[in-house]
Amino acid sequence: MRLVPLLAGALALSSWASAFTNPPIYEDLADVDLRRYNDTYYLSTSTMHFSPGAPILRSFDLVNWEYIGHSVPQLVQFGTGYTLPPGQNAYNQGVWASWLIFVPAQNKWFWGGCTNFFQTHIFSSAGPDPTSAWTQISVINACYYDSGAFMDDDGTVYVSFKDLGTNTFQISKMAADMTTPVQTQVVITLPSNNTSLEGTRPYKINGTYYIFTSSPNTGGEYVYKSSNIFSTSWEVNVFLGPDVAPQPPLVCCLGQGALVETQNGVWYWMSFSWSYPNGRIPVLLPITWSSDGWPIPTLSNGALAASYPDTLTPHPVTNNLTGVDTFAGTSLGVQWEWNHDPDTTNFTVNNGLTLRTASLTNDWFAARNTLTHRILGPISTVTIKMTISSMKDGDRTGLGLFRDVSAYIGVWRSGNTFTVNMVNNITINTSEVTTNTGNTAASAAVAGTTVWFRVISNSTPAVNMGTFWYSTDGKTFKQLGPGFSTDTNFQYFEGQRFAIFNFAASSLGGSVQVANFELTTGSYTGVAFGA
Repeated sequence: MRLVPLLAGALALSSWASAFTNPPIYEDLADVDLRRYNDTYYLSTSTMHFSPGAPILRSFDLVNWEYIGHSVPQLVQFGTGYTLPPGQNAYNQGVWASWLIFVPAQNKWFWGGCTNFFQTHIFSSAGPDPTSAWTQISVINACYYDSGAFMDDDGTVYVSFKDLGTNTFQISKMAADMTTPVQTQVVITLPSNNTSLEGTRPYKINGTYYIFTSSPNTGGEYVYKSSNIFSTSWEVNVFLGPDVAPQPPLVCCLGQGALVETQNGVWYWMSFSWSYPNGRIPVLLPITWSSDGWPIPTLSNGALAASYPDTLTPHPVTNNLTGVDTFAGTSLGVQWEWNHDPDTTNFTVNNGLTLRTASLTNDWFAARNTLTHRILGPISTVTIKMTISSMKDGDRTGLGLFRDVSAYIGVWRSGNTFTVNMVNNITINTSEVTTNTGNTAASAAVAGTTVWFRVISNSTPAVNMGTFWYSTDGKTFKQLGPGFSTDTNFQYFEGQRFAIFNFAASSLGGSVQVANFELTTGSYTGVAFGA
């Protein structure tokens, strides 16, 4: 299922004229791994507790991207908390910085990453197409923390990672079938003044081995190089200083990234900017090489330039980021992710989305089957049309902004009375324990069986605000409650998301039907939705 574009690709092409501007895609896509296979580029990113995990995006020009699938179909193999059983959760766990690589000898793609600090899971595609089915093929009983992978000239794959117990970078040579390491060795002992280095990305370029890494504590990106992959003596240089900043409205600092060479021989580095509440937003910059083999980022007065000359022909993609999703067919589009693994018996896609209540709770963080969609920054608006006639007494349903500090607009049923409520300050702490199930800031009675919800997210630094709207005719929208000040901290690493939910406070058995989901850029407070 795909979004029907509203502007016939105008959004995708707007980044390209004779130059591209950052960010190439204004969504929360952190810890990127970036690969080119022939003339196609693939991007993999972390997703923590959202399911399916490790989304794969595709581009033909490094700027226009489309979601095409996920490497991790479900999270339950990581532990019981990933299904949100009573009293358990897996917030901030799951898919962290990881790697994606195509292995020609196997004619498959492989993904690997550490979960829960003690195991590394490896998945593979069914064939050379990364949209084919993915399955888990191996579990390594060690944490290859924030790992990366590269292929040597002989086809051997090596995985680099940080060992948290010893503050060392290590390299594992993988077996041909990618299931197990056959040799592991410490290659770098981190300096005592910078043990926070993490997020390794290894490469072999012109006979030299490189490991790129990031320092979240002191800031900056560093690169190590050596002529021997298992050397214990690596040279190191600063690649990006801690003061290198993106252009507004992106906020701060560049984090873990990946390197890629185009088919034209031009090199690019894709990193991310810490820009909460929107999340960690990808940025792209060209690099050159010094005569002695060090990468040099292309900056403007010590910062990312507002734009860079393009070197690839613009290539719009089929799956636009904006438009109307009518939930056509019988499966969700690949841009959707659930909060934790869903209860598959309690939702249906069939030319519309039916959400049956899957949890008996008054706590949104404990409720199963919350369906999420990344926010398109810096300003975007989502509107959904929902039929509420099959709700049961005590049910709560609606559309919200979901993060560790959350808010929503939704309908509550009490007996035969339906009220629309704006609920804010729904909070969870760093121990992943809910500290507030929310405060009702405003409410209004509603009649009829259909309601439209609208949420506007403005993550520009001077605003950082969400507003909540509803309509009973799809034409006139009313704001309910005050603006919701969105949280800019990053104790909860994933960025804010739009989220659709339906849970029961009294008894299970109720349901709602979502007819469509419209995502537009900008703020559309009074514009009628759809037909």
